[in-house]
Amino acid sequence: MRFETFIALRYLKSTRKGHLFSGVSWIAVMGLVIGVAALVIALSVMNGYETEVRSSFIRVFSHARVRTYLDRGLSNYPSVMDSLQSNNRIKAMTPYIINKGIIRTDLDQTGIFIRGVSLPSALDVSNFRDNLIEGKLDFERQPPDSTGRSWPGIVVGSSLAERLELNPGQSVTLVSLAENESLSQMPQIIRFTVTGILKTGFFDIDDNYAYVSLNMASMLFQMRSQVSGIELRLDSFQIADEVVANLNERFSHPILAESWRDMNPNLFAWVQIQRWTFFLVLSLIILVAAFNIVAIQIMMSLDKKTEIGILKAMGATQTQIRRIFTFSGIIIGAMGTLVGSALGFVICWLQQTYRLLALPSDVYIIDWLPVIMRERDFLIVAVTAVLLAFLASVYPASRAAKMTPVSAIREE
Repeated sequence: MRFETFIALRYLKSTRKGHLFSGVSWIAVMGLVIGVAALVIALSVMNGYETEVRSSFIRVFSHARVRTYLDRGLSNYPSVMDSLQSNNRIKAMTPYIINKGIIRTDLDQTGIFIRGVSLPSALDVSNFRDNLIEGKLDFERQPPDSTGRSWPGIVVGSSLAERLELNPGQSVTLVSLAENESLSQMPQIIRFTVTGILKTGFFDIDDNYAYVSLNMASMLFQMRSQVSGIELRLDSFQIADEVVANLNERFSHPILAESWRDMNPNLFAWVQIQRWTFFLVLSLIILVAAFNIVAIQIMMSLDKKTEIGILKAMGATQTQIRRIFTFSGIIIGAMGTLVGSALGFVICWLQQTYRLLALPSDVYIIDWLPVIMRERDFLIVAVTAVLLAFLASVYPASRAAKMTPVSAIREE
């Protein structure tokens, strides 16, 4: 053990007036423990939340998609799909149509987005069947109703169904709000039977989306042989940006490829902003503990004034005295970091294993607080805590190193 480290440990253990480490020093250590544990837990929760949001989003949509600028529609989509098949990173694809419309019931009406999907290829890309909470995913023509007529099926979002008081088996009317080339052309109106209710956990989707078959959407919006775009499922969502960049190089204007992150940039940017906000705010706890270290080091230097004078008289240099007090601050920081990391790990593990904190599923996307621990987060927090403890020791160490042997001994 180095001379400076040995003296630093001796100084931390006790003073002539009592046990310093059992008193004030524990306040600094506990401050670091709380700050490190809070940061580790917060970052792990944000990791879990981001993963759950991304998984829920991809289940409803896809890893990537190909469309046109201003959503003018792909008129040659079969040839585009043939071209996409040459990319071995693309495992499945499906065409879709999306446009604005009005949904009418006997008592109410509201504007929505109508999405046409092609089964079963749509389930190969994004298995939103798992999000069905009532009824079934069926777009075929349904059995005749009380009037003796049958209508194609439609699946509506859960919030939309609640707002319009819809249940499977009820009939609704869709009115197209698509832009028509001719102002004299009347909007298309088609009757449907509700076959299922879908809950994604995203309020904007559940409150504003209805799903019909691709053929019925084509008729409703008079798109003939066009589609709005093509959704893609890749080997992994992590390669979406790479694949999209490659597709954008291959296709020319007006065709555009987008990744899952591009489809809803505000949502994922908000998650990242929250993550960094948590980190910065909770780092203030560690900063407060660092100020405690400053106070403790100054108190220690005053209490050990005679010992510092004796060490200098015996030949200790200013650098060695500075190292003694710097090492004592680092030791406090290392202890607080280790205990805080262990405490954060245990709490995160308990939540992962036993799901102690539950959430109301009717309010949030998920029914429990997800936690995903990553080594990188633990490392960043540990380095931040130890670095702040080191910086907090610089001034007290310099102050102690400047003491002269004669004045230090004389004052005693």
